[in-house]
Amino acid sequence: MLVLGIDTATPRVSVALGDATDVRGEVQLTGGRRHAEQLAPAIEYLCRELDVDLAHISAIAVGIGPGLFTGLRVGVTTAKVMAQTLRIPVVGVPSLDLVAYPLRHSDRLLVVVLDARRREVFHTRYRPVPGGVQRVAEYEVGTPAELVADLGAADEEMLLAGDGVAQYPTEFAELEHAEQAGPEFMWPSAAALVHLAAARVEREEFEAPWDVHPMYLRKSDAEIEWDRRATP
Repeated sequence: MLVLGIDTATPRVSVALGDATDVRGEVQLTGGRRHAEQLAPAIEYLCRELDVDLAHISAIAVGIGPGLFTGLRVGVTTAKVMAQTLRIPVVGVPSLDLVAYPLRHSDRLLVVVLDARRREVFHTRYRPVPGGVQRVAEYEVGTPAELVADLGAADEEMLLAGDGVAQYPTEFAELEHAEQAGPEFMWPSAAALVHLAAARVEREEFEAPWDVHPMYLRKSDAEIEWDRRATP
């Protein structure tokens, strides 16, 4: 059972192909905010190099955000169209989970922080459990200062991951009991997406393509501007 994983919630386009036990390959492209141009060629390249026909894919997994509006729409729309065309199910997984899952062997509180632009970050927290991680907070968006103040009150050892930490180093340097996970844990992992989604597909915990929607957490710039103009 092969699963194609797609995540475009951040400046990185990430695609992976595998099953519950093995990820056969992964393509990662960072920068340029050219998700619409890069995603289809990345999928085509990965399938060609692994000698996999699209007809052999059993399900498509997609990171549903929260994330950047344009990139997120590209990934979710592509996953839905491919799933409808191939007549296969879709598994949607929050993109913050895809940063936390590779850190599941840690013994500390995991705090995942992704840059949301506008001087804000998307964030949540996890605790490692046997076989994975368990989310212990809501998916939220807010300023780095607000998050740091909240984390400082927790007063426990924690591991920080995600590009939002690197984007606001001064703010997060104020935390006394926190360590940064490192640059390899800055982005959602399509390999983690394949692992998580494959297990759900085996349990038949998947969705029809039309039931998969992006998780935005806030209004787009266009919506904010529209509201501003509509306000007397």
